[in-house]
Amino acid sequence: MSTSDRDVVVTGLGATTPLGGDVASTWEALLAGRSGISRLTDDWAKDFPAQLVAALASDPASQIDRVRARRLDRSQQVAVIAAEEAWAHSGAAEAGVPSERIAVVFGTGIGGALTLLGQDDVLEAKGPKRVSPFTIPMLMPNGPAAAVGLAVGARGGVHAPVSACASGAEAIRWGLDLLRFDRADVVIVGGTEACVHPLPMAGFAAMRAMSTRNDEPERASRPFDKGRDGFVLGEGAAALVLERADTAAARGARVHARLAGAGATADGYDLVAPHPEGEGAARAIGAALRDAGLSPTDIGHVNAHATSTPVGDTAEAAAIHSAVGEHAMVSATKSQTGHLLGAAGALESVFTILALREQVVPATVNLDDPDDDAAVQALDIVRREPRKASFDAAVNDSFGFGGHNIALVFTTA
Repeated sequence: MSTSDRDVVVTGLGATTPLGGDVASTWEALLAGRSGISRLTDDWAKDFPAQLVAALASDPASQIDRVRARRLDRSQQVAVIAAEEAWAHSGAAEAGVPSERIAVVFGTGIGGALTLLGQDDVLEAKGPKRVSPFTIPMLMPNGPAAAVGLAVGARGGVHAPVSACASGAEAIRWGLDLLRFDRADVVIVGGTEACVHPLPMAGFAAMRAMSTRNDEPERASRPFDKGRDGFVLGEGAAALVLERADTAAARGARVHARLAGAGATADGYDLVAPHPEGEGAARAIGAALRDAGLSPTDIGHVNAHATSTPVGDTAEAAAIHSAVGEHAMVSATKSQTGHLLGAAGALESVFTILALREQVVPATVNLDDPDDDAAVQALDIVRREPRKASFDAAVNDSFGFGGHNIALVFTTA
């Protein structure tokens, strides 16, 4: 698809995930069907009903300077790693973009939970004088965005959307608007999360939101499957570099995809449960299509949010069926990565872009017996093996507690 000078394009990609320490290793593992999910062996987890986690494939403390790592929460460490990869990948640093025209939008669902809970333990055990002076900047939800901004020298604005599991996708939507309104020339967008800890694990388990298939870790995340019983908590971060097409062309940047449109809605239904018919999600997808100037039949692929919860997956299937139809190839990549919460939308945008660029749709693993729900049955969900295909436009959708719905449309460059 052709682009105009005011179009927004993607010139850099970065990630550190349960499948790999960078984009290349993560994508290779995804297409190979490998799982990033394992069973916790920590003593604290032995009595938990849900003992599964999608932990990072690479220790972030080994990827950045030790002194720097000590001053960053784990969620900030992975945000910086992903953002620096995307920044280097884009080549924008060599383009001489004024720092006042570089912006950052980096979302998180929970933020510095490990710091908050860890320093509370220090306070209780050793008293207030032993609490780290870095506690506040390490726990604040805008900490990852701030750390990324400092890492790349961004002075055009640093923003931190917090919309639960839609945070990473919402960051991308904000970046699109910043460029369209000429408030920046380059924007680093993404999402991050790192909260594998007894309290979040216990909280999600108490909601019965997490899979208890403890004896089969790699088969536990089962989007759209009749036997699904909840998500698997994951950790990691992903980042994209966005620019206007004219800026990218002027410096000869490689363009991976066009960010053609975005839509955002709220369910107005429940604090944690999605609208059962996916009404708000369908409106978000429809809004993104209109923003992109596309029709439902233009969409060849949908990377679904599909967390593997009993209610969420059928609601999303109804939304996709209503907004896009039955022809698009659907993938649910959380079957391998687990659910990265605030980073999910950013990582799955990276997957959507790579699917477009490489013309291959990742498979949904563990989908052995699709749900009897009519919408699930109607969708063309790619199973067992990745599928080579020819398509020019794809949707990534993300949803979060609070009724947040974000849909993004990417097209070929």
